[in-house]
Amino acid sequence: MPIDSNTASKSLAAGLYIVATPIGNARDITLRALDVLSGANVIAAEDTRVTRRLLDIHGIKAPEIIRYDEHVAERARPILLARVAAGEAVALATDAGTPLVSDPGYRLAAAAIAEGLKVIPIPGASAPLAALALAGLPSDRFLFAGFAPNKSGQRRKWLAEIAETQATLILFENAKRLASSLNDMAAVLGDRQACVTRELTKLFEEARRGTLSELAGHYAESGPPKGEVTLVIGPPEPVELDETALDDLLADLLNTLSVKDAATQAAERTGAPRKQAYQRALAIKQDKV
Repeated sequence: MPIDSNTASKSLAAGLYIVATPIGNARDITLRALDVLSGANVIAAEDTRVTRRLLDIHGIKAPEIIRYDEHVAERARPILLARVAAGEAVALATDAGTPLVSDPGYRLAAAAIAEGLKVIPIPGASAPLAALALAGLPSDRFLFAGFAPNKSGQRRKWLAEIAETQATLILFENAKRLASSLNDMAAVLGDRQACVTRELTKLFEEARRGTLSELAGHYAESGPPKGEVTLVIGPPEPVELDETALDDLLADLLNTLSVKDAATQAAERTGAPRKQAYQRALAIKQDKV
């Protein structure tokens, strides 16, 4: 039986609801998200057709749906904010995944917060987190870097800026340039372990693992894969620790930083364990006193 939005909306408080939607499998939606989508006064959708199909699948009698994407965001934003301010419940939904991740929704949320309006996250499916779970790479610390630049020169410069990050990297990538991007990544980041995931949660979900150069070779030979691609790249390999160099670096950092901050920076620059860097920083600081 279809859910009647008119009755459901009575219990939905005014605010901007950030609603995660499935990234492929339509059943990957939370009960709470269904409540919000059925109870909102209006849904701001990246593509109204995609959102209507999702509502139809789940038997929701659609409330008002308006378009909200990068082409109309500037015009639609003040209208949506005014409706929240007037006491309405506005649901923001993208075509797939969690809003605000690589889309203009964050400007709407930021504007709502600036105006003192309530923002309510409705968590759910997320391609970066699904890919991370599938990759089999370290997940204790990771950086979602979004999309890399289109052109190789700009892409290599961009990669160099995050190359030293001591974390697993997660990127969205265009399938057509996947092979060339993987080549650039191997050249700038080193030949790290990585995983190319595509069609997450769908029938032909795939995870291909290997080094960046191995993956680049595969896609150069096989051609671009079909579907949406999320790439997970392992962190830098630990380097042999030069304890003298670590102490020298710490001594220099301690001239301007606290023990904790100096240890954190030294660990990031050298790959030294944070606990070891902290203990050495503490010893150096005590020797100076």
